Amino acid sequence: MTNFTLNLESIELTDEQFFQLCQNNRDLKFERNSNGDLVIMSPTGGETSNINAGLTAQLWNWNAQTKLGKVFDSSGGFKLPNGADRSPDAAWITLERWESLTSEQRKKFIPLCPDFVIELRSASDRLKTLQDKMQEYIENGLRLGWLINFIDKSVEIYRQNQEVQVLESPPTLSGEDVLPGFILNLQEIW
Repeated sequence: MTNFTLNLESIELTDEQFFQLCQNNRDLKFERNSNGDLVIMSPTGGETSNINAGLTAQLWNWNAQTKLGKVFDSSGGFKLPNGADRSPDAAWITLERWESLTSEQRKKFIPLCPDFVIELRSASDRLKTLQDKMQEYIENGLRLGWLINFIDKSVEIYRQNQEVQVLESPPTLSGEDVLPGFILNLQEIW
């Protein structure tokens, strides 16, 4: 996905205006960094979209069985504590955190950082940009995150208060204590 950042120094969007911008332009995917700059992302290609659908489906199926939380696809937005608005490729929050949200908060960008995210690197993504995004999630309360780089056949695992762990072509990933019993099958990706 080709991304570019638009610095709108003379225009400041409120959270409601940013939400409406996204709603009125559903063919585009927007994020906002913590400085308020718009990040505009193009749709992904077929290969990336197919892989992402499979990853999200595996997370959804696990959650349908355990009923431990709520799963979100790449179109879901999260308002992070640092003010950034982000849309991970797949995300999950505990049921307790979901139920603490008001009805209005559930309808808009969720005002918290997910407990778990997956970011999938597509051919046009800059690795450093995704690594910075993963670090931003960690700094805002993410408990576990996977940056899946099918181009280089590796996975970067992000955890609170730990160094990033890099695995080369792992056949599976464990959800550890964040997603108990969840095993992501990566064999079809590699």
